[in-house]
Amino acid sequence: MSTKDYLEKDYYAVLGVPKTATAEEIKKAYRKLARQYHPDSNQGDPTKEAKFKEVSEAYDVLSDSKRRKEYDEARTLFGSGVGAGQRAGGGGFPFDFGDLFGGTGQQSGGAGERLGDLFGGLFNRGGSTRTTTSRPRRGQDIESEVTLTFTEAVEGTTVSLRLTSSAACAACTGTGARAGTTPRVCPTCEGTGAASRNLGSFAFSEPCRDCKGRGLIVDDPCPVCEGSGRAKSTRTIQARIPAGVADGQRVKLKAKGAPGENGGPAGDLYIQTHVKPHAVFGRSGDNLTITVPVTFTEAALGAEIKVPILKGMPVTLRIPPGTPNGRTFRVRGRGVARKDGTKGDLLATVEVVVPKTLDDKSRELLTEFNTATAGEDPRADLIQRARSE
Repeated sequence: MSTKDYLEKDYYAVLGVPKTATAEEIKKAYRKLARQYHPDSNQGDPTKEAKFKEVSEAYDVLSDSKRRKEYDEARTLFGSGVGAGQRAGGGGFPFDFGDLFGGTGQQSGGAGERLGDLFGGLFNRGGSTRTTTSRPRRGQDIESEVTLTFTEAVEGTTVSLRLTSSAACAACTGTGARAGTTPRVCPTCEGTGAASRNLGSFAFSEPCRDCKGRGLIVDDPCPVCEGSGRAKSTRTIQARIPAGVADGQRVKLKAKGAPGENGGPAGDLYIQTHVKPHAVFGRSGDNLTITVPVTFTEAALGAEIKVPILKGMPVTLRIPPGTPNGRTFRVRGRGVARKDGTKGDLLATVEVVVPKTLDDKSRELLTEFNTATAGEDPRADLIQRARSE
């Protein structure tokens, strides 16, 4: 099938999605049609088998962002009614798509050659230039764990982490070949690391199976890495844990993972955090919590009391007269740091403490107080309210 045929195919219509469809919408449409037309579910039905190939062709182009862009550009450029044997603008010279993409008879650097380079990746045109440089590969992501104190989690800290990951083998400097030897270019993919796979009349690129995508064949492998060019490497890094992390939170440090290959970027580091509980403070979102004991007289008469904060000198909290047990007071700006630079609050809950023992004087005074307030029964309507429900 010629390039002209490819340009005339509307892959969006094949999948039943608009041109503005997202990658997720394209995938969803493909999966639905693939299940409907899969040969295993329609044995002996050549029509549905052909439809399955057509759907697969469409998905392979539209699911690849680069190919999709090239495909859209091609249809925009040539989709306005200018076809094989027609005249551009109604009065120019006749041409066909084979001239444009094949480059036959064109001068070096001409329009046909440039367009061939632009769309060659989409249509897999023969005769394109191959390179013998292995493709850059991104390094692997690494998982690690760290246990923090409560204060470290709230304030942020820097921790030392010992990481083990894959890196270029030191014995062979990443070539995979024994010292004194060199690998050779893979004859299957000619050093590109990719091989073509035919799906119907359309060819697609995939990692070469003979060289596993490296573009090189090792005849005498390195005894350390067994020809892979990669070996285990251990290193220690200083990782910054941001302020405000919670127990169980996963922190991502970009480009702190395994090194890339052939100039590729490093992977990412993911740190699972575990936070030890504090003897005094708790946490509720961006707020710190604390339970503050107060005496009966402080709650009844009111008082000014000292309340500790996580770091720094204690703050003074004013308790108004008649404060009930369990009332919570808010101390603003003494909580957990937020991403915008502000802080949460400290939530102080008072707990009225009843003395376990009384001396004679204290007992006498409390007895007098009890006599003076005998007319006030806090449980006066308790039984009635309980029966009314």
